Amino acid sequence: MNTHNVVAKKKFGQNFLQDQEVLRKIVEAMPKNDNKIVEIGPGLGDLTKFLVDVKSVEAFEVDTDLCKLLQSKFEEEINTKRLHINCGDVLEAWQSELINEPYDLVANLPYYIATNIILKALADPMCKNILVMVQLEVAEKFCANEGEKVFGSLGVITQSVGNARIIVKVPPTAFDPQPKVDSAVFLIQKQRDRSDKDFEELLRVAFTQPRKTLMKNLSAKYEKQRLQEAFNDLELLSTIRPHQVSTKDYHQLYKKIKN
Repeated sequence: MNTHNVVAKKKFGQNFLQDQEVLRKIVEAMPKNDNKIVEIGPGLGDLTKFLVDVKSVEAFEVDTDLCKLLQSKFEEEINTKRLHINCGDVLEAWQSELINEPYDLVANLPYYIATNIILKALADPMCKNILVMVQLEVAEKFCANEGEKVFGSLGVITQSVGNARIIVKVPPTAFDPQPKVDSAVFLIQKQRDRSDKDFEELLRVAFTQPRKTLMKNLSAKYEKQRLQEAFNDLELLSTIRPHQVSTKDYHQLYKKIKN
């Protein structure tokens, strides 16, 4: 099977990145370290061929047809242990750690599972950096700052573990087939482990209805009196909206409510 005969499968959300300039920018943005690379959804291997030149790669591909294609295309790299391909669903293989050594996630992620995969990587202590291509709208949510309309729980979770920034925006023409939306490559450099589940539950409640006040959203689950005291201590107005509160204040709020 050669790459010209491959038809993208809708059920796997396949859009193959073909733009060489974007591929180069991804490789240039990779943090300089000794970590292994994990690539999820290598597809036709367009990014893989750049990655295996730099480091050893652990790839996960759910599409069995593409697995066969990758195995023949990268036969030499597989033999010299620069590439190992896992055929199957990465989410089923992923326990608390995906592989048992420090790694950086570098991938053009299928849109339909991108957010889920990034959150798993943020929670995985072995994952040190995340450099991925996703829908522009999703990238903006992970990279948002307080005060911006798109700042929500994903932005708070990301800032709780490290720093995020958009590397490059990518038009639909960079792919085959072309998606209907713009994409972006962004980088999260982790400095700490992800917050606990109870904190993330507070965020879920806080951003349930982003246009309402934070106080109103939180009152649905937490005791009003306690919230009022916490807001007063942190000098937060009762009219403040969820996207106007800093990550630091969310952590302080959580501590006060929890205690």
